[in-house]
Amino acid sequence: MHRDELALPGTALDSEPGWWWRPGGRPQARGRPPREPSFRPFGLVQGAVGLLAATGTLVPLYVGLRPFAPRLSGRVPRLYHDLLTRSFGVRVRLRGEAASGSVLYVANHLSWLDIPVLGSRLDAAFVAKKEVGEMPVVRTLANLAKTIYVERERRSRSAEQVDAISSRLAEGDNVILFPEGTSNDGVRILPFKTTLFAGLEGPLAEQVRVQPVSIAYTAVNAMPATRNRQLEIAWIGDMELAPHALDVARLGRVEAHILCHEPVRPADFRDRKALARHCRAEVEAGYRRLTRARA
Repeated sequence: MHRDELALPGTALDSEPGWWWRPGGRPQARGRPPREPSFRPFGLVQGAVGLLAATGTLVPLYVGLRPFAPRLSGRVPRLYHDLLTRSFGVRVRLRGEAASGSVLYVANHLSWLDIPVLGSRLDAAFVAKKEVGEMPVVRTLANLAKTIYVERERRSRSAEQVDAISSRLAEGDNVILFPEGTSNDGVRILPFKTTLFAGLEGPLAEQVRVQPVSIAYTAVNAMPATRNRQLEIAWIGDMELAPHALDVARLGRVEAHILCHEPVRPADFRDRKALARHCRAEVEAGYRRLTRARA
């Protein structure tokens, strides 16, 4: 029988992205999962109102404070992300202690929700794809948050992009990196790309700390998040942002967990590949703990 015709629960195929199971154990074809019931019928309105309110009040506040009170204005992005997660019905829990001051946070990546979830608890600038800087509205917000844009497909610009991250860290700023290079489907953590770790091998090796961070969406409406729910939250492939955001807003009360692991020094590792392997192992183990705790 062809591999795409049947996948038994508990086998390798059962864990492959795109497979899920209806009650009764019948395998379903690849694609988006059958939608589970929504418990937040007015989530769309709440999400839209929250987004407009946060943007309309906090963005002007941030712009006004930044020239005169940079330290005070630095607190605004976290408040903005916190209001955004609340308006979308997301409750964020932080486990462990987040380091600060020249810290590179290395996290897994599941959804656009990761940005406000992590941003609500960590004071840091994000590393994002160049395409993010081309989205209307999103571009303005990302620029205000001092986002670092990268083009992973253009190797000729790797050195320039590595320097941009290194410069921020050398100045004492914190940076959030998603080394998978794209969002995963919630089933597995993708391999970590090591190119953007290159700047940590030189003079910054002793100064900078790298902190692995696991992020997981563990429950929807007080029930453990099923694989179908994980796939609904995941933002993968060529999904449009706006329709996906509307779908997430209707899901209900989502519980997100951030687990901060022990920070390490790049100088303690043989090279950036060894550092990336360590970070991936920590992030993946933490992700499994978080998801299995609610299973």
